[in-house]
This record gives sequence, C-alpha cells and structure tokens, in this order.
Amino acid sequence: MTKGQAISLQKNDGGSLTAVRMGLGWQAAPRRGLFGSRTREIDLDASAVLFADKQPVDVVFFRHLVSDDGSVRHTGDNLVGGVGQGGDDEAILVDLSRVPVHIDQIVFTVNSFTGQTFQEVQNAFCRLVDETNGQELARYTLAGGGQYTAQIMAKVHRSGPGWTMTALGNPANGRTFQDLMPAILPVL
Repeated sequence: MTKGQAISLQKNDGGSLTAVRMGLGWQAAPRRGLFGSRTREIDLDASAVLFADKQPVDVVFFRHLVSDDGSVRHTGDNLVGGVGQGGDDEAILVDLSRVPVHIDQIVFTVNSFTGQTFQEVQNAFCRLVDETNGQELARYTLAGGGQYTAQIMAKVHRSGPGWTMTALGNPANGRTFQDLMPAILPVL
C-alpha cells in the first residue's frame, strides 16, 4: 500500500472480514561508530485509538492491552524490535464483528517510546492480515529516516455495512499515543 491508499475489507465472495490483525515490525538501523557498526535497541509501540464521531472513547496499547468492550486486543509489548525475521514484533487484533456500532474509526499509531527518531529504524512496516486464515491483505512500508519519533500508520473505518482500511503514514512526534492526538484528529 502507498500513503493515502484505501482498500475495502470486503471479501471477494461478498462477505466481510470478521477479524484482522495489524502487525508492526522493525529493526534498529546499524550505526557506524569508532569501533565499527553497532545497533541500539529501539522500543517502538503500536497503539489503536477507537473513535466514535471523532471523539476518542478507548485505546489499546502496552499498558491497556484489551479494549473495554473486548473487541480489540494488543498481543504485548516488544521492547527491542526484530532481528530480521520479517515477522510482527507487535500486533493488534481487531474482531470487527464485535466492535460496537458507535465506534466508527480505529486509528493505528506507532511511536518510539525511547525517543529515537525514525532515522535509527530500518525495515519498519505495518500490515493487515485476515486473522481467520493468515492471508496478508495489505502491507505498508513505514518510510525510514526523518527527524520524527512517531507515525500515524493507518485507520480502519466503517464504510456502509463494512470496513475500509486507509494507509496514512503521517509523520509525527511523540513518545505515547496521547502525544499524537493533535496529529490524529486531522485524519479522522
């Protein structure tokens, strides 16, 4: 996916997806030092903010792993990122069939909790997976580099009877999802 691209979460057979996983993966970029290459551990955090009529009503992140209604679940905090395996370092599972009707958007963010900029991150991506069969539906490569510490990754929003995912990729600065709220509100 590219920035701004939207995909419907309707299945080819006309049905709707019922459960999706937003995965996040990354590695620390090697840095050249006096004694050769080295890497520094980087703690990126995935969050999902649930909105009803442009008002935040719940959030799922490393300190609140399950939404109050149980429809969104974070699999746990990864403090250092991947080792090149290409898998998800953090994931947020969304049971779309259980999301309350008043929730109309779920915004996914990533932030550097330890404060490093994205210049120190490589191979970062987010992806949307059909959780019922493991099929990757979309992958969005998070642009490396830049003097920012966060990114508004994507949103899943109601579209008629189903859901649509939009890749956002908006750079921002902040160590937590709370810091990112001013950057999230314009994309709703």
